[in-house]
Order: sequence, then C-alpha cells, then structure tokens
Amino acid sequence: MPPKQIPASVEVVDLDSSDDEGVAATTANRKPAYRDNLQAKPPSIGAAQLASTVNNQSIEDRSFWRAGAYEIGTTKSTLLQGDLEHARVHPKFLHSNATSHKWAFGAIAELLDNAVDEVNRSWGENPLSADDGGGMDPERMRKCMSLGYSSKTSNTTIGQYGNGFKTSTMRLGADVICRPAIHISSFYNLAVLSFSRATQSIGLLSYTFLRRTGQDDVIVPMIDFDISENWAEPIIYSSKDDWSSNLKTILEWSPFASKDDLMQQFENLGSHGTKVIIYNLWMNDEGIYELNFDDDHEDITLRDEAKHGGTGNTTKTSKRVLELQSHISYCIRFSLRAYASILYLKKFTNFRIILRGKPVEQFSIADDLKHAKTVVYNPQVGQGLKEVTVKTVIGFIKEAPALGVCGFNIYHKNRLIRPYWKVTPDGNSRGHGVVGVLEANFIEPAHDKQDFERSTLFIKLEARLKQMVSDYWKGHCHFLGHQPDGMRKSNDASGNTYRNSFNHITATAGSEACDQPENPLNPAALEAMAKENDQLFRRCDEYRKKQAEMTRTIEELEKELEETRNKCARVSSYLRIQRMET
Repeated sequence: MPPKQIPASVEVVDLDSSDDEGVAATTANRKPAYRDNLQAKPPSIGAAQLASTVNNQSIEDRSFWRAGAYEIGTTKSTLLQGDLEHARVHPKFLHSNATSHKWAFGAIAELLDNAVDEVNRSWGENPLSADDGGGMDPERMRKCMSLGYSSKTSNTTIGQYGNGFKTSTMRLGADVICRPAIHISSFYNLAVLSFSRATQSIGLLSYTFLRRTGQDDVIVPMIDFDISENWAEPIIYSSKDDWSSNLKTILEWSPFASKDDLMQQFENLGSHGTKVIIYNLWMNDEGIYELNFDDDHEDITLRDEAKHGGTGNTTKTSKRVLELQSHISYCIRFSLRAYASILYLKKFTNFRIILRGKPVEQFSIADDLKHAKTVVYNPQVGQGLKEVTVKTVIGFIKEAPALGVCGFNIYHKNRLIRPYWKVTPDGNSRGHGVVGVLEANFIEPAHDKQDFERSTLFIKLEARLKQMVSDYWKGHCHFLGHQPDGMRKSNDASGNTYRNSFNHITATAGSEACDQPENPLNPAALEAMAKENDQLFRRCDEYRKKQAEMTRTIEELEKELEETRNKCARVSSYLRIQRMET
C-alpha cells in the first residue's frame, strides 16, 4: 500500500503546560485551566506545502525497524589547523539508539516524563519565583540536543540518563524541531524550538537531512534570537554567514517555507515554554502510519496492536472476550488515552494531560479494587543493608471472578514501569482477579523504562509478590466462591461425620468453581453468592468451635468419672476390710 497522503487538516498531538497566573513549565498553547496539555490542533501551514516538503525529503524506507539499514558514507571530515580529532557520532547511531524503545507509547511516555520532571523541578515551595519552566536558554538548548547530557540530579525526577529526548523523538519520527511544548504530527522530521524570557532558540535534529546529505557526524543546526527589546534580533557567535547557513538548513529540511512561518510557531507559547514538533512519522510494514489518528477522534492508537487485538470485528466475539478487551489492562496495549491514564501513580495538582482536545483523567488502579488490603514489604538494599518500606495495595478487580485479569502494577518514582505483571504461572486458577499496586524505588528500571533490570533485589521482589498472591488468595478467595486449599483437609481429630461431609461438599464445589473458565451469573448474583458463602463459612467456624468445646467438656467429664470410679473402688475396698476385722 502506498504511503498515506497528508490530509488538509493535520492532527497534531500537543503537550504543553500552563496555569492561571501565567507561570508555565513546558507550554505551547496556553490553556488557563491546565498545567500540561497533550492536545490536538491543525498546523498553521497548508497540506500542499506539507506534502511537497515530505515528498522532496522522504528517505528510502519509512518503516522505523528498517530505517537503519543503509550503507555508511565514506565522507571524511578534514581538520583545520589547531583542531583536535574527536570521536564522531554517526547519524546511524540516532536510529540505533532509538531502538531502545520497542514500543511507540514508551517513546511518548518519555516525552511526558520530561514535562513532569520540569514541572516538579520548577514548582517548588514558591512557584512564582522558582525556575518556572521558562523554556531553555541557548546553553541549555545545546545540552538538550547533546547525547548523554542530563542536569537532573533530584531523587524525585524520572529522567537521569540525558538520552530520552533523542531516543523518543527519533523513535516516533525521522525528524524533530525543538522550540520549547511538544507536537507530534502526521508528517516525518524532528526540530526543537526553545525560548526563555529574553532569548529564543531553534534547533533541528533531522535523520532525513543527515542521511540525504551523507553526513558522517551528527550535525544539529541551531539559531538563537535575543528578544529583550520585544523583537527578534539574531545572536551571532561566529559570523552572520554561519547563522544564515543554519537558518537555511532548518528551513530546507523542515515543513516551514520561510523565517516568518518558523517564527509564527512561537506566537502561541506565551512568554516562555517549550515546543517539540516531530514530523515524518514512521510507518508500519504496510506503508500506513504506525500511530493511528483516524479511528478515534479523542485518542491516538497503535494501529497494529489494535488490529491484532481483534477490536474491529466483534460480531463473532464472545461476551467474555469483549469484556476483557474493554478492561484497562488490555486497552493500554493500543490506546494512548488508556495508557496515559495510569502512567503516573499519584494524581497531579499542577500538571494536566490533554489528548486531542479532551483531558486525560488519571485512573487509580488501587482505588478500583474490592476487598483490598495493604501489605508492607521491607527489603534490605545497599551495602549497609539499609531497610526500606514498600507498601503494596492488593485486592480483587471489581469484575472478578468473571474476568481473570491479574498482576502487579509496579511504579518507579511515580512512573509506571511494569503494568499487570503476572507472577503466578499460567493455567493456575489461584490468583485470578488478584491485582496489586506498589512503588518500587529501590530497584532500577531498564533504559526504556518498560521493565526492570533483573537484579538480585528484583528477583527477591518477584518471590515476595508470589507469596503475597498466595497469602491473599488463601484468606480472600471465598469472597469469589472459591474454596481455600486448607479447607479441603479435615483438622478434626475426632473424625466428626458432619465436618467431613461438609468439607467434602464445599471442596467439590470449590474445585468446580476454580475449573470453570466462565461464570454465567451476573455480578450482583455472584456478590450475593459470595456473601452467603462467607456466612456459611462463618457458621461452620462457629460449629467447629462448639464441637471443640463439647469435646473438651466430654474429656473433662470422662476424666472426672474415672476419678469418681477410682474413689468408689477405694471406698469399697476400705469397707470390706472393716467388715473382715469385725
């Protein structure tokens, strides 16, 4: 299938941050009600212009996973007198580095993390006087576009490697313009425009430009403006020709035809902020955009994940499968809105995500559990075996036992790393419907923040979570009509017939309940049955206690009777002796 043509109105995913008082952390379009927006809006240039730009600049393969397969050029840079040789970063490394994101939503989450870190860093005790996220000055801009540099040193920030911006943007599209807010649009390069209170900066990171011009080093053209006098005055570092050359390169390899078009992108940023425009988005193997903007006007979906999930044709799909596909544990595979709703553990007060014009409501997995309890885990970490406290909320999903969704949602520094991680083996009904939520800051996530490094602490955590599921199941599975394993064996030493027969009946019922893949009763009937079952178990416990008391009473009476008999025997013997003596 040929590449999809760009429509007249291109949808743009816009992540920005603003507030009522005009203090912003990372902003594109200022919305008074929200701190941070992921918002859809059409660009300010025409479709014909965009189509022309893309067609003239497209690289040979629009599929991300094949875009790195090209011959490395043989160009050799010459050194000027007095210059030192340096280790070059070949443009192919941009693609190789971006493959750390195997999942497109992981790349988008990385961009959201940058906004969250900026808000957390900027909004301290006094948000009006702290660094309020006023974009980046020219120096910070260059550090942002550099590989491996990070100024984040706080224990609360999510980012730490100084690589996320490059990997995430290159994973979503071939090119980016940065000018401090975030845009993802349906056309294919990357550039960064940034400004602080007195300066504006624009930088272009273009995989297309580097490949098409045969560069053997990553070249990032940048221009800066001084806006202290309310107009944009070029900041010249070496010569005006160099500045003009950088501007020409940016215009040639970006969707903007002129300097005026480029500068218009600053107009909706307010007094400060950051905007990132990703264009030339990657396509799948069929030549269709990997990110789907068409099927849901309030969401962005992963086209291939949604297709493989079978959400298109539901006429022949069972009711149980449809219910499973509507559960958030399933939707996060292909829905950006669902994934973003659980991406952060704690609800924000100074940060907001708007996706295609509609706010993303943060969803608390823990608050949605029934029969929930909190389990405390104290792992020992570090060389001094320092003990930390980890609280895990564990319970049944509200759809249990109709749905067998289970697993632990593990966060690190408030960010979801591993969703619905199933620690129980497949094919085992024990633990069905049991879900947990915890924040594990004592273990390190992998580079793409989609899993954890398999360290000794991680292995110990996995074992502890398995034990949590086992303990919770034993104490709570009767709420769902299941029979605890311990109840299948009689602990009655006296061999009471009623107790054994009761255990036989309930064990059989529990076994059948565990083996049933689907329960035909509605949730209200199941809840009523669970309550009735719980009452029966309580009555059974009362009967067992009464039986034990009666057994003790009988034993005491038998002992007393034996003592009385012995006493009678002694008295009788004494009387016989007395008669014989007389």
